[in-house]
Amino acid sequence: MSLRADRPARRGDPVTDDDVEIVRDDEASRYRLLLGGGQAGFAKFRASPGRIIFTHTVVDPAFEGRGLGSMLARWVVEDAIRRGERIVPRCPFIAAWLRKHPGYEESIDWPGGQSATA
Repeated sequence: MSLRADRPARRGDPVTDDDVEIVRDDEASRYRLLLGGGQAGFAKFRASPGRIIFTHTVVDPAFEGRGLGSMLARWVVEDAIRRGERIVPRCPFIAAWLRKHPGYEESIDWPGGQSATA
């Protein structure tokens, strides 16, 4: 089900992968979460060869409660792995998401000696 463009999205409206576009914007050092062509959130990062440090993730409050943050987290983590980057989750949201979703441990460098259970 797609969101209708003639009315604003509301909390609880269903969202499918077809409604969402996530793009990496290296110039702005962020992944942009687009919903219906407009930005609904982002994940900021710092990149260096072979490494990506996630620093801050935001979903616009108008779109909270619809699973968009989790979609964004999964996408950025899996994109980093596809690119061969080590993930450093300094962003509390990305870190929490990784702790709840095992299977990525071999690609993570926890900051400050943290662990997945910290």
